[in-house]
Amino acid sequence: MFLKIDNLDIFYKTAGTGKKVVLLHGWGGRADSFLPVFNYLSSKFQVYAIDFPGFGESTMPDEPWGVEDFTLILYKFFLALDIDKAHLIGHSHGGRVSIMFGAKYPELVDKLVLVDSAGIIPKRSWKYYFKVYRFKLLKQMFLLFASGSDKSEKLESFYKKYGSKDYRESGSLRQTLVKVVNEDLRGYLPEIKAPTLLIWGEEDRDTPLEGAKIMEKEIPDAGLVVFKGAGHFSYLDNINEFNIIVSKFFEEKK
Repeated sequence: MFLKIDNLDIFYKTAGTGKKVVLLHGWGGRADSFLPVFNYLSSKFQVYAIDFPGFGESTMPDEPWGVEDFTLILYKFFLALDIDKAHLIGHSHGGRVSIMFGAKYPELVDKLVLVDSAGIIPKRSWKYYFKVYRFKLLKQMFLLFASGSDKSEKLESFYKKYGSKDYRESGSLRQTLVKVVNEDLRGYLPEIKAPTLLIWGEEDRDTPLEGAKIMEKEIPDAGLVVFKGAGHFSYLDNINEFNIIVSKFFEEKK
């Protein structure tokens, strides 16, 4: 179903009854990215899963967004559906939004689960900066030698060849991606009041485990679970264990 917020059509799905749980997908995902979690938890709770603006069936924003824009739309989603308080589960980009939401609207968050969450900018090696400057130089060369009529086509070809997977596949959301990945949310961590469970894949290369350890240290009430051998989608790699751990966490009294 759809909800109109700020002239954007926001797609969401909901099922179940009881305490409310909101699922927030990662970059490039959609509500159904959490389908096996949604199906399991909806037997115990009232579960909502949304498509962030620009993803799935939701409307594309008119301009590049930052994390605060995604956080504000989530706040308005809560207001529109009279969600007075809910558990949040955020994966990757959804975790990034959950961090800011938990810090800015603590009265709306019961418990928080961050799964392979983005939001911490890792220490950058010289190899990283070399790749960035090489990318920018190659892009300028492509633009310099591309004629006016085929410039956009050649630029798209350049992105497909040299851009990261997320960057290649982001299309009109590329500038939004650039904005959000360069926002370091570490300063928001101490402001999170909700009991927080961090779930991570030991082999996560997109949001490395060192970020989880920083979050565990700086979020006042946080614990970390690491799935051995799992990657960035640790909740899918260990779906049965994930569902049991999360449901028990939500059912525990504070």
